[in-house]
Amino acid sequence: MATEQSLSNARLLLKTLTQKIPPALQDVDKQVFISTGIIRNLSIEEKTLLKYLMDAILLKMRKCDASDIELGGDGAKNSIWLRIHGRKKPIGDFGTYLADEFNILIQSVLMDKQREVLVQERSIDFSHTVNIGINGDIKKTRYRATAYFELGELALNMRAIGDKIRPYASYGFSSNVTKMVSLMQTKEGLILVTGITGSGKSTTLDAIVELNNRSIEAHIIIIASPVEYVHLSDKCIVRHREVGLDTRSFKNGTIEALRQDPDIIIIGEMRDPDTIVAALEVADSGHKVFSTLHTSSAIESIDRIIGEIPPIEQDRVRNRLADILRCVISQKLVPGNDGKLTLAKEVMIMTPSIRAAIKNKNLSEIYQMINEGEKMGMITMEQDLKRLYFERKISLETAKNFANNKRRFEQILNMAL
Repeated sequence: MATEQSLSNARLLLKTLTQKIPPALQDVDKQVFISTGIIRNLSIEEKTLLKYLMDAILLKMRKCDASDIELGGDGAKNSIWLRIHGRKKPIGDFGTYLADEFNILIQSVLMDKQREVLVQERSIDFSHTVNIGINGDIKKTRYRATAYFELGELALNMRAIGDKIRPYASYGFSSNVTKMVSLMQTKEGLILVTGITGSGKSTTLDAIVELNNRSIEAHIIIIASPVEYVHLSDKCIVRHREVGLDTRSFKNGTIEALRQDPDIIIIGEMRDPDTIVAALEVADSGHKVFSTLHTSSAIESIDRIIGEIPPIEQDRVRNRLADILRCVISQKLVPGNDGKLTLAKEVMIMTPSIRAAIKNKNLSEIYQMINEGEKMGMITMEQDLKRLYFERKISLETAKNFANNKRRFEQILNMAL
């Protein structure tokens, strides 16, 4: 790892490099100059120094038990911010940096092509790996990263990817949910894991991948932007394809997967109509498909998928979705009484009644079906928050704040008291 002298030299190098930026350059023109006039011309020794500095920052982030790091841009106020147990704040121990020092440091972790995309698109998602030497062995720590423009300056978010997968058994899913997510028991269909950014969707998908990887001989293809946890093939051969690096888009990667003899296809996110349609078609062809959505409930997930499709195609997509959807897991990470984050989840398992409600455009009826589906392994977000409160894992105030429907939560709570 970097020595104090090398870190001091890296900070000095950053200050020296900022002086090469012409004062007249602003915004995109300045970032282009940093890319082509500074980063591209760095010597191996200078690149190594900047890598030392970024590696040291990320190592310190890990030691603080932070999930995310933020740096650069006007909003960061020259500081480095960490999210620790759900709360984001500036950390004084990291020191302060000038905006152009952050601009250079951020661009230094990108490849030439990535810097071009950043300038053209004003944002880029990528993965980042840091190698740490421990007792003579090399340990790789991975990060999901996004670099983007803010008022002409560059900002960066990196999320730490855990080096261990949360065991599937720890989620407490019912046997019916396990039946739906396990290739050994169900060979086809669409399973969705939904939630807002930072709700642990990728972690849940990784747990499901490992459940299958350790239990059945098969082929799993993961299409992600970027690839986060890298699974080691066990009983399954596991392929990782990163959007922008290994395939052009989620849609392309999904279609290409059909020619690669897959059993399970993981689509990192159904973020546009083309990807949604491709995912539905692949699932309809008899494959097992997992994907994510940025929604907070099962009903909202169904509504979002249909709403993304042009009106003329919605009835066809609605019927196809009703036929292929098997399970929706919606989750939130809520502050626990122990100061850490606790998982709250909603689970919908497809039944003939729910399938009919989707086809007949009666989505409002589904909540009550989930509410009454405990024996099948279903649970609403409000019911799970009540469980967490009764188990004294979260406070009553937290349960109310994170409920999708506060009135329904109060009704459920009153019935239980």
